[in-house]
Amino acid sequence: MPARLKRSFFDRSVHQVAPELIGATLLFDGTGGRIVEVEAYHHTDPAAHSYGGLTPRNAVMFGPPGFAYVYRSYGIHWCLNFVCETAGSASAVLIRAIEPLEGLAKMRRRRGLKDDRLLCSGPGRLCEALGVAVAQNGLALDRPPFRLIARGETPEIAAGVRIGITKAAELPWRYGLAGSRYLSKPFRR
Repeated sequence: MPARLKRSFFDRSVHQVAPELIGATLLFDGTGGRIVEVEAYHHTDPAAHSYGGLTPRNAVMFGPPGFAYVYRSYGIHWCLNFVCETAGSASAVLIRAIEPLEGLAKMRRRRGLKDDRLLCSGPGRLCEALGVAVAQNGLALDRPPFRLIARGETPEIAAGVRIGITKAAELPWRYGLAGSRYLSKPFRR
């Protein structure tokens, strides 16, 4: 049986962690599924929230790795990130999509949908389905209500440019499970 991911898993480069999260299982308070899409944000990246320095909003990114960084996007949607690298480096992986596998009834109620493909295909949808909000900002990823389980085998991973950003949009730091129908947006071939 695959092991739970510990905080030490995140104490590496965001570029190592991000693709290794594809196929891992993310559970939050009994709901969740297999991670199928992520984006890496390195502290030297102009699109990273930490790029301009420490603020009250991004303070969790400057702390130790293995913690949740939750922020509101466009004043509407919550987004879940996993803080990576050594404390102070302020890098994180945005969780963009999961294949919903556990707690489906609860996720369907929260999202008001029956189509499982659309439950968690995008960072805002994912947080709404799981019930993740600002209250989870700064929580350890290796303790309840979070549960992260390592992938059992290495899947085929697609890579491409990130979505919905204007700065450093050309960087191929988006990773996904090749062929997954649960991606927020297909990868270009």
